[in-house]
Amino acid sequence: MQKSIRIIILFLIFTSGFAQTNSKKPEVDPAQIQKNFSEWSAYENKNIMLSRDFVAIDVFSKEISKESFLDQLANGNYIPIRLKSDDSIYYYKLFQIDSNTDSSIKATINQIGFDALKNYKMEGIPFPKFSFKDLNGNEVSNETMKGKIIVIKCWYIHCTPCIREFPQVNRLVEEYKDRKDILFVSLAEDSPEQLKVFLARKPLFYAVIPDMKIYMNEILDLNAFPTHFILNKEGLISKVLPNFESLEVALAKESKL
Repeated sequence: MQKSIRIIILFLIFTSGFAQTNSKKPEVDPAQIQKNFSEWSAYENKNIMLSRDFVAIDVFSKEISKESFLDQLANGNYIPIRLKSDDSIYYYKLFQIDSNTDSSIKATINQIGFDALKNYKMEGIPFPKFSFKDLNGNEVSNETMKGKIIVIKCWYIHCTPCIREFPQVNRLVEEYKDRKDILFVSLAEDSPEQLKVFLARKPLFYAVIPDMKIYMNEILDLNAFPTHFILNKEGLISKVLPNFESLEVALAKESKL
């Protein structure tokens, strides 16, 4: 008798959760948004942040793990759409890509999913050991930054998206300037001479470490720029992020822990 009651309770909990998720509607028409690459790209850039925390829903309206969701984006034939919600939780659902959809949309989604899955798998592991000197001659290492939250921006001079977000990341540094437990460091591919000339025209409020091309390519295995890391006070990677918008959200959360 007790076993039967437990089964009924579990069934009610499951169906209740399914009904709540299934009742949420997509914020855009999944069929319409994939008819035009520029419209999809604009929507994805503004509304889909795969690096943030979200509830992942598969094509059958079933809640799945974030890793499974990203894997299906990277290797499947799906488009992610945010579901309407009154709460602060993000719900992303997979929808089938139509057979007549522009192939560049699928290729872009697969690449975005691949990058997001790769970044997600780095969360919780130690950041590689390092010991460098910034442009001012200050030593920057795992030891000197122990016990602090570290925000790392990876970039290079000729990366347009990297430079475009300078004003935003500079404002972020200003916002947290009174937090002595949060440090901002940037790894740049370029030489000290190139960086000094460039940064005289376009200042960056981070500590800047030059000549990091080999380290970023071979040790961090980066294939997209900018890439941002947030390290927790134990030196573990908390988040790996592709842009300022996702960085701002993640740092706000990390700073409250």
